[in-house]
Amino acid sequence: MRYNVLIGGKAGQGIDTLATLLSAALAKAGFYVFNAHEYESLIRGGHSYNNVCFSDKPSFSYDTKIDFLIALDELTYELHQKELTEKALIITSDSKLKSKFTDDRFIFVDSATLGRSSNLALLGAFTKILGLDKDIVLQGVRHKFKEDKATLEVTEQFYGREYTFNLHLTKSEEKGEMFTGSEALAQGALDAGVQRYFGYPMTPATALMTLLAKKQSENLFVFLAENEIAAINIAIGCSFAGKISMVGTSGGGFDLMTEALSMQGMMELPLVIHLAQRAGPSTGVPTGTSQADLNVALYGGHGEFPRVILAPGDAEETYEKTIEAFYLAEKFGVSSLILTDKHLLESAYTTQLSPLNIIIPPRENFAGNGLFKRNSYEHDTQWNTSEDPVVIKSSSDERKNKLLRIKEEASKFKGYTLFGKGDTLIIGFGSTKGAMLDALPHLEGYTYLHLVCIEPFLDEVKKMISEAKEILVIENNSVGQLADLISGKCAREITPENRILKFDARPFTPEFIIAELHHRKRGD
Repeated sequence: MRYNVLIGGKAGQGIDTLATLLSAALAKAGFYVFNAHEYESLIRGGHSYNNVCFSDKPSFSYDTKIDFLIALDELTYELHQKELTEKALIITSDSKLKSKFTDDRFIFVDSATLGRSSNLALLGAFTKILGLDKDIVLQGVRHKFKEDKATLEVTEQFYGREYTFNLHLTKSEEKGEMFTGSEALAQGALDAGVQRYFGYPMTPATALMTLLAKKQSENLFVFLAENEIAAINIAIGCSFAGKISMVGTSGGGFDLMTEALSMQGMMELPLVIHLAQRAGPSTGVPTGTSQADLNVALYGGHGEFPRVILAPGDAEETYEKTIEAFYLAEKFGVSSLILTDKHLLESAYTTQLSPLNIIIPPRENFAGNGLFKRNSYEHDTQWNTSEDPVVIKSSSDERKNKLLRIKEEASKFKGYTLFGKGDTLIIGFGSTKGAMLDALPHLEGYTYLHLVCIEPFLDEVKKMISEAKEILVIENNSVGQLADLISGKCAREITPENRILKFDARPFTPEFIIAELHHRKRGD
């Protein structure tokens, strides 16, 4: 059993709130839920929508075919009517759509007098249609609106009505809670002991700063800097002072940070950087998803110095890899980059976040514990500035050898995961994982290699790639940046024909992947 719900309307109509409350109720009712949010860069108007997929089996993405359409305006129906299944149910609060339908698969919810609470009327109506327990639905509303009686009354009123359709869903054992990628990232940072967070607002990285700001305490200080250059330099200064520090930004902001990233490489001060990818270049599509910042994560900054790049693929993995990023940064005095994307950060997953048995190394040798020196110049082992060729070579060798030690340590963690079984190896990273996992049961002859540890590039991964009969690489960019990296690391060419690329600022879906692979097998 797998159902797909599309909830659409204008920005400002509470689309995401409705989808979040619905997802929470479904998760409480014992279903696996995936909730993805798409919106234009507008505060009011335009077209926003959420895809909510729920199933009795693990679900990590959504389908483009719609079983239930909840339309808060006429435009939603016009834009998505071709995606409706033959038996799709349409629920709307827009009277303009009322005259277009006469059968019992159309339900009009008259909530015109409710204004901004119309979304809660639709929540009450739809959860009754699904047959969800009323107490579960109201529990979520209470939590969201802090016992606001008006919101409870609206939801309960429309839940109490009778509708022409009822799915009679029954409650089963809960599979977990709903976490967005951003929420999992924030929890991972908190559990790793982050003490200082700096950033400048930039979608989709801003959510992390907002979440951490709500958790400020004596041990955690969150600061909105005047720009990204200031943010990373302040973070490096705080790291020098012995604080566990983190910065967050998207592609354009990371470009501004790269000079300071190089300074960190010379000063060897621990730092965690969250790089949240969106569609570029420049402003690009600021609310669209992309995986086109892999190269700048790998090569941004001047000179040669080690770094860590971890690219999680879902909420649970984001939580785990965030803690590991802090661990590696603190242990080796490097920048650990957590490479995410808009689709991962703003989608919600049914999952369990289990604490990790990882102890972050103490800051015993940093400022406040005796003499502590750092500078941006080349230096000897005592951090004295030097232009001696022997010292320069020795210091450069030490930075190069550090990457080998990082690789040895990183290999102790789960740097990749294999799914499925077949002769053709499909390789991907980041949020592509979800669509691939949902597509694999409908495919034969494929193994999916989900890469998480991008840098250092693990030897076990090289071995698997060298032994694979056929390789395909799947990624959300127009040139195949991961494919190029694999070609360079493994001396194995990934031809353009073996690159599955999507670069329309939208994520992969299982249908897209299945169709693409079927076309390739037929030689279309």
